[in-house]
Amino acid sequence: MTVRAILTAPDAALRAVSAPVDAFDETVAAAIADLAQTMCARRAIGLSAPQIGDARRIAVIDPQGDGAAPEAFVNPRIVARGRAFGFVQESCLSLPGVVASVWRDTRVRVRAQDAQGCPFERDLVGMAAVSLQHEIDHLDGRLFVDRLSALRRWAIRRRLGAAAMGAAPRLPA
Repeated sequence: MTVRAILTAPDAALRAVSAPVDAFDETVAAAIADLAQTMCARRAIGLSAPQIGDARRIAVIDPQGDGAAPEAFVNPRIVARGRAFGFVQESCLSLPGVVASVWRDTRVRVRAQDAQGCPFERDLVGMAAVSLQHEIDHLDGRLFVDRLSALRRWAIRRRLGAAAMGAAPRLPA
């Protein structure tokens, strides 16, 4: 396990859509361990592989933020959303100093695989649901600020510098 450096915007790797994991070998387990260690060291509640320069669809969350039980999601996909949603305050290690509120579902069902490739499905609520959606956005090449109004994004760009957030990718329909 290694604490890895965090890529920050406008690094182009943060805007790339991550590739699905097809081969479940020791590199997947190592990436998960590095993500968990890095997340805990930074006192974060979630981290995705693109944030450490790994272009695979791997995310780790720890909604309690205490490092006691990080959960790994390989190739995560939200398959259902609850009717509950909230306006939640988010920040991101890849956008240091930026904090803003965005709308997120507070209940989701996710389908993913574990480090060995075994599929599973879980219902997540509250901060776990919010955190995983934030990380899936990273896997899709999006930053949470892409969910803000144009005026709010403009204000953040002005404060950080126009290039700091990069351009949001176009996702297939």
